[in-house]
Amino acid sequence: MHAGAERESTRPIRALNRGLEVLTELNRLERAAINTLASAVRLPRTTTYRILETLRLAGYVDRDPHDDCYRPTIMVRALSDGFDDEAMVAHIAKPHLAALGAQIVWPVAVATPSGATMMIRETTDRQSPLALEQYTAGIRVPMLGSAAGRAYLAYCSHQQRDALLELLARSSLPEDRLARNRVEVDRLLNETRTQGFGMAHRARRVSEETSLAIPVRAKDRILATVTVRYAATAVPLRTAVEQFLPKMREVAQKIEAEFG
Repeated sequence: MHAGAERESTRPIRALNRGLEVLTELNRLERAAINTLASAVRLPRTTTYRILETLRLAGYVDRDPHDDCYRPTIMVRALSDGFDDEAMVAHIAKPHLAALGAQIVWPVAVATPSGATMMIRETTDRQSPLALEQYTAGIRVPMLGSAAGRAYLAYCSHQQRDALLELLARSSLPEDRLARNRVEVDRLLNETRTQGFGMAHRARRVSEETSLAIPVRAKDRILATVTVRYAATAVPLRTAVEQFLPKMREVAQKIEAEFG
């Protein structure tokens, strides 16, 4: 190869550099609209759009049809050594949550522990016309005040439970105050294990909302929880247990099988 050809072959590919800049910024923001990204990387909107659509077709980003915002997919995280189990669970759960949400209409979600809270990783709130309040991925819910957190605490290891409850007991947040009453916490978690699911109630402007959650297991640990939320005035608890829980368990089993 001639020296001139070698120099030509090693010249940076401008379009690739721009694509990586957009992808890096989107990964940092986690979720963004075209105009936000275009401004951040100082590119024209049309150029940014072409880059994003190229990345979408390649599987590296998703576009939310409701607001046209983009976010990275699991393929971006898989490029690094930092790809974790939580991201894998969210990726595996997404199509199963969508199928379950289509069946029962009420919003369903998968959550994983994050510090002393539970973080929603995927949810069907945007697709559910019955969501009393729309949750999005990234929202944290209290460990003891949510069905997801109660299900996690009830089924995680003794060591994890004790460490989390100790941390919660030192918290100054109102939603963590229950952790200071270990007798009541133990009663609540024993009740959760006996009934086979976590349950929590929350007052809303329209109606009281009830949440049911079950654990997603991986060998000797709890990976995540699957939750359904519904209006208590619309669905009696017995009906929810009979109709929703079997379908939720099917989803949990599918996630466990694929993760394993």
